[in-house]
Amino acid sequence: MTSSGAPAGERIARRVEHVMGMPISLALRGRHAEDYDADVAWQEALVSLRETDRIFSTYREDSAICRLQRGEVGIDDCPDVVREVLALGEQARVESGGAFDITRPGVDGVPCLDPSGVVKGWAVERAARAFDSLEQTDVCLSAGGDMVCRTRMPDSPGWRIGIENPFDPSQILAVVPIRDGAVATSGLARRGAHIIDPRTAQVPTDLASATVIGPDLTWADIDATTAFVLGSQATTWLAGRPGRTGLLVRSDGSTEIFGQVEVSASTSSGPTSSGASTCG
Repeated sequence: MTSSGAPAGERIARRVEHVMGMPISLALRGRHAEDYDADVAWQEALVSLRETDRIFSTYREDSAICRLQRGEVGIDDCPDVVREVLALGEQARVESGGAFDITRPGVDGVPCLDPSGVVKGWAVERAARAFDSLEQTDVCLSAGGDMVCRTRMPDSPGWRIGIENPFDPSQILAVVPIRDGAVATSGLARRGAHIIDPRTAQVPTDLASATVIGPDLTWADIDATTAFVLGSQATTWLAGRPGRTGLLVRSDGSTEIFGQVEVSASTSSGPTSSGASTCG
């Protein structure tokens, strides 16, 4: 994350931890930015994220989601949050017309359950609740570049979110102001061809990245992935999603802003997070 837009003399305190296979970054400013209460809230958020990883990791043989996939347990034997996440995944599949799906073809042709596309945004939105008790403190919690932003300081300037250029991640393509909401970016620049169109089993190529700004990170993240998969149809689909705004970058380098969002061009370079958005 990059720091900018803080009031004169207002320090941004930052913390970073590696959880769920990615960097989790926290930026705080205001009354509790560097005190004991912030430390307690940070640890509470990390505990929440580690518990999510224990339940949903597709890389842990003992996770509830892997045991469910292997048929060792039923849905009623899993923690209640598994049912919640699977329901979100099914809702997303229906609302996207199949462009988003938490099942994928397995190596043996048997459908494989992988709710990762839901879990990251859902988990960070959930973990961010740990900071609700920090009065007069602005919060920006980021997981691999997707983030939840809150402003609680009197006269807060809000957060300025930098969107990386997918063709050159050292460059900030645009900056958007966020006060209370979430930002998620989907694309192949950081992790390669990890996104598949479940309808065709092909890697989408129309877009270089899709950034969605919305009220919460669960759905901003789902919608960014869906938009990336939909490609040329993304703008039309996003127009039907209430409260969503953002930026699409096409594979030819052209950009399109959708919804009522203030976007500032930027040519600055410097340190960035490991995801596709930076916060300051």
